[in-house]
Amino acid sequence: MRIGILTGGGDVPGLNPCIKQVVYRAAEDGHEVIGIRRGWQGLLAYNPDDPATHDECIKPLTKIMVRTIDRTGGTFLHTSRTKPSRTAWKDAPDFLRPSGKYDEDEVNDFTDHVIKALGHMKLDVLIPIGGEDTLGYAARVHSEGFPVVSIPKTMDNDVPGTEYCIGFSTAISRSVLFINQMRSAVGSHERIGVLELFGRHSGATSLVAGLLSGADRVIISEVPFDIDKLAAFLVEDR
Repeated sequence: MRIGILTGGGDVPGLNPCIKQVVYRAAEDGHEVIGIRRGWQGLLAYNPDDPATHDECIKPLTKIMVRTIDRTGGTFLHTSRTKPSRTAWKDAPDFLRPSGKYDEDEVNDFTDHVIKALGHMKLDVLIPIGGEDTLGYAARVHSEGFPVVSIPKTMDNDVPGTEYCIGFSTAISRSVLFINQMRSAVGSHERIGVLELFGRHSGATSLVAGLLSGADRVIISEVPFDIDKLAAFLVEDR
């Protein structure tokens, strides 16, 4: 079996160890792993008719090649936030752009090209590692008939169907450390410290970090709140 693997979206410390373990397990079972560089951008930039783009977009992964990648954070395959189903002409590679006049800001769906690229790479299955956007497009690729096995990776811990994502534990530990470090300054000046954490529409990071750090109040996006009542609570807490 020939397996493709890519990383998309933000980088987290667990990506390289994950890639390494996929390669090791695949090698033990006699499978070949092909790394796709820069997430979905690597598939968008892959031109089946231009061999010069192949080495730029993909690389065969062996146990020797990935042996030490887990010693550093981030992703050695690199990443991007490209979403081929919503890509403007100006962000598309030259060979995909029309020859005549066109609106550079017009958004296009290049999924047909992605499927063609996957076929030209002779991949049997694709393993995308990413969060909501990366795996959202992975679901689109799967719906087009190409086999996909996704690995959730997001500091927000907001991927449906799983209780744990690569990167979440680091986000929590770093958030708790930062909150505890802020206590000295806030306490010394007798002030109220308000810290905003990431998460968009998911309050998992704020909720767990607030619980572990002993925060007095935690606001999460899933629960509406009244700013006046919150202000009164904070004054009372002080």
